[in-house]
Amino acid sequence: MDPPPLTPPLKWAGGKRWQLPVLRPLWAGYQHRRLVEPFCGGLAVPLGLRPATALLNDLNPHLVNFYRWVQRGLSVDVALENVRDLYYAHRTRFNALLEVGGGDTAEASLFYFLNRTGYNGLCRFNRRNQFNVPFGRYRSIPYVSDLHGYRDALRSWSFTCVEFDAMPLAPDDFVYADPPYDVEFRQYAARGFSWDDQVRTAQFLAAHPGPVVLANQATPRILALYESLGYTLRLLDAPRRISCDGNRTPAREVLALRNL
Repeated sequence: MDPPPLTPPLKWAGGKRWQLPVLRPLWAGYQHRRLVEPFCGGLAVPLGLRPATALLNDLNPHLVNFYRWVQRGLSVDVALENVRDLYYAHRTRFNALLEVGGGDTAEASLFYFLNRTGYNGLCRFNRRNQFNVPFGRYRSIPYVSDLHGYRDALRSWSFTCVEFDAMPLAPDDFVYADPPYDVEFRQYAARGFSWDDQVRTAQFLAAHPGPVVLANQATPRILALYESLGYTLRLLDAPRRISCDGNRTPAREVLALRNL
């Protein structure tokens, strides 16, 4: 019996839980393989598919630090209240920890609070690597201070913080890649994610001999790029998660498939 899916512990802009009904049939024939995700974000896909082994990567070191502490059984040891003044005090403390290196359980606890309490689950840093997401607009927040329930699921997974093309892929790895989308806002990390990075991602994964699922916004140049590299395209209507003008019209997205 397959282990049940878990709800991700973090809010994450552009999370992919909605893709799981499409991904499960693709994954079904490869469950014995390692799942690799170069841009793991909020972990919606691995926590939904529950692979026995996984290699999960993200360029955000604070996110990776959080997951590594969750693997050990994290108990959040900071005040968890949806209060503006507390939010900015915790944000100041978090940024102070980053200046001296961070990487400890205090950083992980603060990261969890800021993620759950900040605006729309955004994770945004300025060029000085300071977390600068403003206070959120939630009436109530279901905080969880004891994250031991995730420890067993994450125990056999490996987390890395490297460039996606530096990941040590095995030939038969099943790769699900969800890079920052080809949209105007791409400042998920201090250096951003350029069009050249989109091209490099698509080319790197096109050379992988194992199964690949590559997700992105279905912009004309993304579709043209993926088609030129021999991917099979599947278009999906995605729910809009963030919209400054209140527009909830489904966004067109693409799954680009290879070796499936």
